[in-house]
Amino acid sequence: MKNIQEPITIVGLELKTSNAIAAETIPLHWQKFYQENILDKISNKISSDIYAVYTHFKNIGKYEECVYSLIIGVAVKTIERLPESLVSFTIMPETRKIFNVKNGPQSVGEKWFEIWQQPLQRTFIADYEHYQSSGTIDIFIGVK
Repeated sequence: MKNIQEPITIVGLELKTSNAIAAETIPLHWQKFYQENILDKISNKISSDIYAVYTHFKNIGKYEECVYSLIIGVAVKTIERLPESLVSFTIMPETRKIFNVKNGPQSVGEKWFEIWQQPLQRTFIADYEHYQSSGTIDIFIGVK
């Protein structure tokens, strides 16, 4: 467990989805993120690291009915102007369990499956994937 001390403000592209359709909608959302060059539309980036933030959870505990937002974007220092079609979200400080993803982005789904099998007391406020420019990928899960 790690207690994350500083908030992280993300600007990115939002998708509202559910576990029932995530296998279809999430890959298309990533495709849209890259095809529309979302990174180029965001100013005041802290780095080129990409965050995929899962938040605004509803129907928690009902796997197929769980709905949430996925925001794919980058951390910013400040928001002077929010580009059209993008949103901002601040990941607040929270205790998190961190899971390292080995073998690249293609293994993220498999790691999520492992996470779902664990008896974690999740907060369901904001979980996120952190894709570092070095190639390291970590998944941060908010826990009580």
